[in-house]
Amino acid sequence: MSIKTEIERLLNELPAGVKLLAVSKFHPVEALEQAYQVGQRAFGESRPQELKQKAEILPRDIEWHMIGHLQTNKVKYIAPFVSLIESLDSERLAAEINRQAEKCGRTIDCLLEIHVTDEESKSGWDYDELLSFVRGGGFAAYPNIRIRGVMGMATFTDDEAVVRHDFERLAACKAELAQYFGEEFDTLSMGMSDDYHIALEYGTTEVRIGSTIFGARQY
Repeated sequence: MSIKTEIERLLNELPAGVKLLAVSKFHPVEALEQAYQVGQRAFGESRPQELKQKAEILPRDIEWHMIGHLQTNKVKYIAPFVSLIESLDSERLAAEINRQAEKCGRTIDCLLEIHVTDEESKSGWDYDELLSFVRGGGFAAYPNIRIRGVMGMATFTDDEAVVRHDFERLAACKAELAQYFGEEFDTLSMGMSDDYHIALEYGTTEVRIGSTIFGARQY
């Protein structure tokens, strides 16, 4: 199927209030242009320099999301324009995002990436450590960051019960953390091409779809 067909199918399928983030990492600008022409405006990238290069070429009304592990020395590349950093996974990174946002005269929206699987390869905050930091008012030190919600990934497995457990836990984490933030803490980003149907059952408000739209990645 074409990019146009897949985006239209997904937009028709997703319930009201669920955002489609087109994961465009490793895909050429031409593919993003096709998606843009169908009305897609939110794109997810995992490498800051690639994100910056695409942002310089493509239309200014695109909403760019940083979804990959973000090194502190790369924050400066995206701080001037990024719409949402979904991979805030440590206090050290929060401090750098705040510093770069202040330099740009911005407040940058972020999601707290939480590690809920047993896979060491996946990044994310240990939830107990995060909860302790939040309860202690840790984010008060970073006024140029606005925490908008939670992001996470389920275990890469064919065992649906495991995937459901991961999504259930992410939803529970968001619910518990909500009391420490305001009404703008409204985003639960979980679900990708292989498991977004399950994520929808657990209240996701954003699905991150890449291969279903763009096909295999072009590394």
